[in-house]
Amino acid sequence: MQNSSVQIEFASGVVRSSFLGKLIKRFPMRILDKALLGCAIALGLFGVIVIYSATYQSSSASFFKRQLLFFIAGIFFMFLGASFDYRKLVPYSRVIYFLSVFFLLPVFLFPAAGGAHRWISLGFFDFQPSEIAKLAIIITIASFVADKGMETTSNRDFLKAFGIAIIPMFFISIQPDMGMAFSIFVIFVGMMLIGGARARQIIALCLAGLGLFAGAAKLGFLKPYQISRVLTFVNPDMDPLHTGYNLLQSKIAIGSGKFLGKGLFGGTQTNLDFIPSHHTDFIFSVVGEELGFVGAAILLLLFGVLIWRGIKIASTAKDLFGTMLAAGITIMFLFQIVVNVGMTMGIVPITGITLPFMSYGGSSLVVSYFAVGLLLNVGMRRFPQGNLEL
Repeated sequence: MQNSSVQIEFASGVVRSSFLGKLIKRFPMRILDKALLGCAIALGLFGVIVIYSATYQSSSASFFKRQLLFFIAGIFFMFLGASFDYRKLVPYSRVIYFLSVFFLLPVFLFPAAGGAHRWISLGFFDFQPSEIAKLAIIITIASFVADKGMETTSNRDFLKAFGIAIIPMFFISIQPDMGMAFSIFVIFVGMMLIGGARARQIIALCLAGLGLFAGAAKLGFLKPYQISRVLTFVNPDMDPLHTGYNLLQSKIAIGSGKFLGKGLFGGTQTNLDFIPSHHTDFIFSVVGEELGFVGAAILLLLFGVLIWRGIKIASTAKDLFGTMLAAGITIMFLFQIVVNVGMTMGIVPITGITLPFMSYGGSSLVVSYFAVGLLLNVGMRRFPQGNLEL
């Protein structure tokens, strides 16, 4: 009797182990891009540490606690973004798009912060709808191109695709947030080039954009500080105590870090608040000052891995929608990295574009992690085993 019960228990154990073995074998999470996953987590932790170092002496040290909570929430949304078949986004792309545009409208009902209406105050944190709109546009354009195949070369289809981008760009530009609006423009151009648009269409659109920008400046639609940022980029020494102050202090901070930096918590430019917005737009300046060339190089290497894996996933996706989705997300990250790092060193004009995973902000961090989740999603489902949903 005892032997038979042992045999039954053993047999049931074999059945359970066989079932678990098959489940584990087919489980898509086992083929997640480990380099991309590890890189995204490392960047988030890097950002939390640097933000703590930048704010621990000030009355705003609570930034660290909030960023840590945003990081944990971001990890959850990253796995959420990887947990369903990304192709199920296609039928809902229009709903996602219109909801994202709708949420751009209530920002004007809330008081301006720093001269701009960009946030919806939820009490415990300020929600920035334009971050979601940016990702929603990527999903919608990817769906549009996938629906057309690679036949988006006609002027009519090109203008239809641009219509997807121009509506949220308009509402974002009048907040005003020209940096975010321009990032959407760059994402659109990059995705359409990959989607088959002709070079002459892109050139004509860029020329029209330059003309529109010049006309807006001439007619006074641009804010004085927006114009001064461009003039300061052309001539950094034009007004070192006012319009050129941010750039000057950022260069001093990065240069003073030299090879190994002054050490975490040891940045004088940072801790004495010489660098404005050092925990948001100018977080790279903190890295350069406190961790030096070595720390900045490690950070850029992590970003390089992120972009490399994004390109790899886009080029090996099993369908056109996956290719366009991964390409759009990769372009988004690449543009933000280049512009944010470049502006701290005077290579590009100063904008309000944050550094992904590093700059303080819940909306940016959570959306960035959800975007990484979608990248992981596309990457793991290029294999047959990745067709199983969680």
